Amino acid sequence: MKALDWRNTNALWGSLLAETLSRLGCRLAVVCPGSRSAPITCALAQHPDIEAIPVLDERSAAFFALGLAQQHRQPIPLVCTSGSAAAHFFPALLEAAESGIPMLILTADRPPELRHCRSGQTLDQLKLYGHYPNWQAELALPAADLGQLSYLRQTLIHAWERTLYPFPGPVHLNVPFRDPLAPVADGSTEALASLLDEPGFEETFFQGVTPWSTPPRNWINLNQQPFWQEWQRCERGVILAGPAQPQDPHAYAEAVARLAMTLAWPVLAEGLSPLRNYAHLNPYLITTYDLLLRRERPPLWPEQVIQLGSLPTSKELRQTLAALRPRTWRLDPRPENGDPLHNPTTHIPLAVEDLAMGIPGGEARAPSHFLQTWLRAEAQVRAALDETLANLPGWFEGKVAWWLAQHLPAHTPLFIANSTPVRDVEWFWPPNARCIQPYFNRGANGIDGLLSTAFGVAHRHRPTVLLTGDLAFLHDSNGLQLSRHLQGSLTVVLINNRGGGIFEFLPIAEVGRQGVDPPFEPYFATPQATDFALLCQAHGIDHCFVQGWEHLAQCLDPLPGQGVRILEILTDRRADADYRRQLFRCLADLPSNP
Repeated sequence: MKALDWRNTNALWGSLLAETLSRLGCRLAVVCPGSRSAPITCALAQHPDIEAIPVLDERSAAFFALGLAQQHRQPIPLVCTSGSAAAHFFPALLEAAESGIPMLILTADRPPELRHCRSGQTLDQLKLYGHYPNWQAELALPAADLGQLSYLRQTLIHAWERTLYPFPGPVHLNVPFRDPLAPVADGSTEALASLLDEPGFEETFFQGVTPWSTPPRNWINLNQQPFWQEWQRCERGVILAGPAQPQDPHAYAEAVARLAMTLAWPVLAEGLSPLRNYAHLNPYLITTYDLLLRRERPPLWPEQVIQLGSLPTSKELRQTLAALRPRTWRLDPRPENGDPLHNPTTHIPLAVEDLAMGIPGGEARAPSHFLQTWLRAEAQVRAALDETLANLPGWFEGKVAWWLAQHLPAHTPLFIANSTPVRDVEWFWPPNARCIQPYFNRGANGIDGLLSTAFGVAHRHRPTVLLTGDLAFLHDSNGLQLSRHLQGSLTVVLINNRGGGIFEFLPIAEVGRQGVDPPFEPYFATPQATDFALLCQAHGIDHCFVQGWEHLAQCLDPLPGQGVRILEILTDRRADADYRRQLFRCLADLPSNP
């Protein structure tokens, strides 16, 4: 079967694009409807090795592609027509840029002569996404010329590579087309086709197109590194493990454990880090640091800090570090400035897995008094927190995260929505050995597109769970249309507190309720009264009101193998916010155990 479609120049261009992407390793693409993008859409839809998934809403499509890319760790081509369609990709592209997720955005466009003259469905798409793409370019207009076909092939290879290296992120290609857009024969390629109608031409033409692979990691001799010597001389050091979605969570957890045990430093592990789900690998794991740092505790204050990637979410931790200003080492292959506290920080452009390869052999350092103080404090507060939550009979939003950690099947992909859910995971998710894999959009931290991203994580994957609040769910309710394309299972644990619970923690809540303008409820809490059961019914999706904790456990294990369902939990956001404050005060006031 020939890979190239010779019916007209645009069909040839589109088929070469699809075949090149396929040979680079592309197996999935997300396509939005439209006329100008027809040559790309037809080629991707007809390619035997690419699953092209049609999605009506461009914003939902982009976040769906983002979720697929989070799962597969390679770019998912994302296609739209000309005009405002491309603008709807922007929120997901921002998240990809900030989170380091590969994306390949293909925006169809009118030819130059139809721009800036009020031609329909046209806007200036060049550099539409500003400085956020890793790379961006406009392709030449299609031409039935061997040199131009070679140019297209090599440009696509470069674009694919730039989504992955030197650091993953989005790439934008603007793709103009003249008519005819449909794959109808018009004779425009006959001369070139007759010249190239030789056995083996296509294999020769594509012989340099192979799946791109990351360059091998470099082993470093840590004994020759001044920073390693400084770390070894320091007993009062901590390792901060922020949000992380490593390609191999087990290898990441092992690398962090090796570093921690070699230095005998505690690891303050964010709830969105896989470390809490591989707790059996690391005896120095600390999960209650947010609660421990709510009181002034000098015995826990570090002199040096190793920061892995981004800082953890915890506001208490950030305030403590801002006040102490410890010597900080940021271990992160990304070149961006990753220290919002502006502490005395040195950037080491390595992943922790790479650094761990160079750790010298020998006996690990014995636990210091500083480390033992952290471990005793963790054990004390963790035991009190677990006992309190275990004995709490009624619904409490924070207990949902704690419950999931103990009842989800091992290795479950769990997408965690922003706002309150991500903070409840930070506060309450306990250490475990269930190897649950967290997914999230913490680059731009918005609530847009979370449902669609979770669909992308779930597609052709293990049965997946989304933990979300009601406003984030409603903000992306168009994502429910993806249910008919899903090959796999998505269970949505929907905490419905009828508004924006995250604002209950902010000073504006108290000010607004005291009558100071603007009023809190309509402008911040934004209460909603949506009947989610009817919304699910409109999309043909199963809906269930969860009746209690044991009922929730039964719904979580086993998870269904196919389909979408919504497990709705009704809570009181104001009462839950008050209970959190009370619980945090009680735990922070526990006497220190020196």
